[in-house]
Amino acid sequence: MIRDLLLGARFAVTGGRPGRTRTLLTALGVGAGVVLLLVAASVPSVLEGRDLRHQGRDLTSSESGAPRSDRSFLYAATSTLFHDRPVRGTLLRPDGAHAPAPPGVAAVPEPGGMVVSPALGRLLASPEGALLTERLPYEVTGRIGDAGLVGPAELVYYAHSPELTDAVADGRADRFGHNVGADRPSSAFLLLLIVVACVVLLLPVLVLVATAARFGGERRDRRLAALRLVGADIAMTRRIAAGEALAGALLGLLAGAGLFALARRFAGRVTVWDVNAFPADLTPVPALAAAVAVLVPLCAVVVTLVAMRGVAVEPLGVTRQAAPRARRVWWRLLPAAAGPVLLLSAGPVTFAETSLDAAPVAAGALLTLTGVAALLPWLTEALVRRLRGGPLPWQLAVRRLQLSSGTAARAVSGIVVAAAGAIALQMLFGAVQSDFMRPTNMDEARARLALRVDATAPDAPRELIREVSAARGVTGVAAALSTSVQRPGPPRAGEGFVPSTALTVAGCPTLRELGDLPSCADGDVFIARAHGGDGPDDAYLAETARPGALVNLRDETAPPLLWRIPAGARTVEGRRDPMGWTSFGVYATPSAIDAKTLDDPVLTAWVRLDAAVPDAAEHAREAAARVSPLMRVDTVQDMERDARFTSVRRGVFAAATLTMVLVAVSLLVSTVEQLRDRGRLLSALVAFGTRRSTLAWSVLWQTAVPVVLGMALAVAGGLGLGVLLLRLTGKGVEDWWVFWPVAGVGAALVLAVTGLSLPVLWRLMRPDGLRTE
Repeated sequence: MIRDLLLGARFAVTGGRPGRTRTLLTALGVGAGVVLLLVAASVPSVLEGRDLRHQGRDLTSSESGAPRSDRSFLYAATSTLFHDRPVRGTLLRPDGAHAPAPPGVAAVPEPGGMVVSPALGRLLASPEGALLTERLPYEVTGRIGDAGLVGPAELVYYAHSPELTDAVADGRADRFGHNVGADRPSSAFLLLLIVVACVVLLLPVLVLVATAARFGGERRDRRLAALRLVGADIAMTRRIAAGEALAGALLGLLAGAGLFALARRFAGRVTVWDVNAFPADLTPVPALAAAVAVLVPLCAVVVTLVAMRGVAVEPLGVTRQAAPRARRVWWRLLPAAAGPVLLLSAGPVTFAETSLDAAPVAAGALLTLTGVAALLPWLTEALVRRLRGGPLPWQLAVRRLQLSSGTAARAVSGIVVAAAGAIALQMLFGAVQSDFMRPTNMDEARARLALRVDATAPDAPRELIREVSAARGVTGVAAALSTSVQRPGPPRAGEGFVPSTALTVAGCPTLRELGDLPSCADGDVFIARAHGGDGPDDAYLAETARPGALVNLRDETAPPLLWRIPAGARTVEGRRDPMGWTSFGVYATPSAIDAKTLDDPVLTAWVRLDAAVPDAAEHAREAAARVSPLMRVDTVQDMERDARFTSVRRGVFAAATLTMVLVAVSLLVSTVEQLRDRGRLLSALVAFGTRRSTLAWSVLWQTAVPVVLGMALAVAGGLGLGVLLLRLTGKGVEDWWVFWPVAGVGAALVLAVTGLSLPVLWRLMRPDGLRTE
């Protein structure tokens, strides 16, 4: 047996130029699948590496924080957005000479300096980063290494700010990466999406490998017939054929590993759907890599042996050259029927659940998609058998499919599985995305940016309004100082604390954003009730804020500083600010109270932008950073997406893009292999006067017919699988037309594969193709 396998392997590499070319095509097809399998086997390493580096730089302090020491340091987050890309910034101020450096950094930057990630460094040095450079008034003194970054494209900086104080810092720490909190449990919906996505993305790869293992089947059968003529029995010919497939699969395994190692070196330069990874992270898990190394050759051998069972190799030829027996459909319907049963048996999946029985879901999706792919050869054969007439290119294509439709159908099976899975995923994402979105109560019509920082000067609102209003694209700014005031004296009997309420100091335009004011002039004071029952009960206002009452502007730990609310203060109805927070308490205009008396006030502002001005938000962020580098700038948005859902969706789309590319490569290799098999026939047709354009159109139709049938099958199967998954989640179909983009991709693949195969076609149509050795 081993000798027969080795003989087959020898034929694969020494069978002349046709044999070597066929083996090379098989290796390329298998190698393309191996690349994606190794990428999939690296996903756990990528996720683990990202999590470890993220935890290693974490600065979430405990409630008490670290004590001041020679190793401690103050820190403050100064993250921002630049063209919708997050820029993660942290200001540091060491308390002593032995403060630790951030991960990936050799030493804490000197005062006024900053270290940046390589991607941020390139951005700051480019003309595109000019606006961001003005927002970061620090000198670049170094780079952050891989150990301090989640991904190579991440925009991160650490800056040494001597002005950072305890009053404005987020906290004090003495090391990075401590007090990492436990992850929140994942939603069962997310687990369902991940499980289905893994099946959808990996099944086309297995189809691709199985298809590549059968390249050159017709030439191989003719050679096996010659072996039968010199005395080989049927079992021996099958083992020889398996040896050929094994050699091609092993070469494909080596080629895939080589391509993966080459692509791994450039992994950091590629970003797909905002996802990228360091080359060191893209390391397959050893157990999964070993499984790929064993299963790929085994798959090639099994596929070849199964295919040989339908071929009777005799000394004078093979039965495949005669009229083939009609394909049976009954066994192809079994997986398509068993899959839905398994899916429905998995039980309902609710948003509140945190676990999922993944086995029946994965098996059900796998069987359903396998049944869809298995139906394509039967459907193609049943249709092309009934086609008659038409233009000459059409007749040539149809006749070729009538003689051997299985090869073309197998090549398209990868597209069918990928397209059907993509349609099901699109339906599932569209139906459940509302569960991962929540209304924020923000009002984009009133503002697009919200600013917040601890105020260090009483005239901070005026300075902020002046700076930001002058920025390009800003149409309005409303700013206010806010603090807390309380009832004078200690807590009364039965009170656990002294009642307090908010005090907001702003000009009349800003106060109109916060409450329904009948009229307003500088010097006015208002008592704003919580609108719609939101916030504290109005009884708290009666305790702390009423016309003529005294309020304490300091907390219980400081000497009291009393201020009397004017007797003419009017009661008004509070309203939500643009960020959705309910505003209530005491409203005062600047002339009514000295802002210098406020206790640790917070400066808050809301910025309106002109949507027609390019980079208006960037100009506003730059102006806010000039006021204070600690200014927090939030985007006002009506809806908020769950970050984990967004991450899963991006990752799935990134993997789907790579899968479709590899499927296209497989289809191209298959088309080239079929053209090589027909090289002599093509040369003969040209010699008899057939136009080259006629043959080119026939190749197009020969590729298009199985793809069109496959896409129709994929649409039906994908919609069916999507409905089953939605039944599992208790959701309804949001959009029945999600298949149009997928169908467009299928049409584009046909045109691309045909165009790329034309050079091979022109070469095969040369007269020397008739030469026989």
